[in-house]
Amino acid sequence: MLQLPKSFHFSGNGGGVLHGSTCEAIVCTMAAARDQMLSRIGSDNLGKLVVYGSDQTHSTLQKATQIVGIKPENFRVIKTRKSVEFALSPEMLRLTVCSDLDKGLLPLFLCSTIGTTSTTAIDPLEALCDVAKEHGIWVHVDAAYAGSACICPEFRHFIDGVEGANSFSFNPHKWLFTAMDCCCLWVKNPSALIRSLSTNPEYLRNKASDSKQVVDYKDWQIALSRRFRALKMWLVLRSYGVANLRSFIRSHVKMAKIFEVLVRMDNRFEIVVPRNFSLVCFRISPSAIVSDDHSYNGEEYNMVNEINCKFLEAINASGSVFMTHAVVGGVYLLRCAVGATLTEEKHIVEAWKVVQVCSPSLVSSPSRRDVVVCLAARRRRLVSSPIAVACSAASPARRPSPALLTAACCPSPAHLLCSCSAADY
Repeated sequence: MLQLPKSFHFSGNGGGVLHGSTCEAIVCTMAAARDQMLSRIGSDNLGKLVVYGSDQTHSTLQKATQIVGIKPENFRVIKTRKSVEFALSPEMLRLTVCSDLDKGLLPLFLCSTIGTTSTTAIDPLEALCDVAKEHGIWVHVDAAYAGSACICPEFRHFIDGVEGANSFSFNPHKWLFTAMDCCCLWVKNPSALIRSLSTNPEYLRNKASDSKQVVDYKDWQIALSRRFRALKMWLVLRSYGVANLRSFIRSHVKMAKIFEVLVRMDNRFEIVVPRNFSLVCFRISPSAIVSDDHSYNGEEYNMVNEINCKFLEAINASGSVFMTHAVVGGVYLLRCAVGATLTEEKHIVEAWKVVQVCSPSLVSSPSRRDVVVCLAARRRRLVSSPIAVACSAASPARRPSPALLTAACCPSPAHLLCSCSAADY
């Protein structure tokens, strides 16, 4: 489904294993990278090994470095910028690596993320792998969330360049409708994993393992015993089929696009970072809080963040929807994620109503004249938007409901709101 290169398949001398989490996958691959490096340079150089990630990389990378024995001061967190949508810069990676080499340190491991936790940012995988190859760095691709989307051909390009990586993982329990816990890990060189993790006491020896007739997964993971994770993954694939799984993911992305359009059409709010998949990152716009007639100072910056924090608390206190937050580049933002099988278009409409009803107490309402002027513009924008055009061409069952069009064009009064009892966010 993911169309990974043959080098990750058993038929191409690679292989895959089911783990419980990305944390386990990164610990195992980092241990393999560490031992592979130390076998060449000597175990007394452990203190010189360096691990790289960005300030958007999941904290599991830091935990893995602690477990594997990398010095805390040798864990590099490379700063990202909004101008590149908080992706890890290959140029910054190269500069950091060269600086470490000048200090006599040894670059070991890079974690590149496809769909970061905070904003689903996409690291430029191919360019990062090129830098890593120059210095013999093990590259692990963490696609825990967005990897599921890459089963759709239109999203597969996000992992272009994966052939340059050493390992790749994604979590079906995040967006592929599989129950916790299930993390798929592929490696190009299983022998590196096995050398690092294998133990062979007499009481575990058997003819099948000794003769290499079977893959002994105890040597691909931390634990000795394994749950039958493959069964639930198999049931999902057999129950839905690839076509239906793709359809679900596309419908989630479509619903996220609808929510994104609703946010953009209300000038009290803003989209903080571009949407890549089914996560919409937004907040109350500073222009709705701070007067435009003077500069935006530090105190007001903090006030905007505090108001958005209270905004999120009000939304979640409604009991109708649940959203989360992140702080990226110093900006407090709200995260609306669509990703469950029961989420429907009506839930997006109702979620938007909750957003609207929770915001008036925090920001000033637009004047009647502003509303009248905006309504006509919003209707024109809705009709001419790519989403509206696409929906109008869709089958009647997939078109937006009249309630959606109403919500997009005119905020609903509080007494007309209905609760979003079945939304899954």
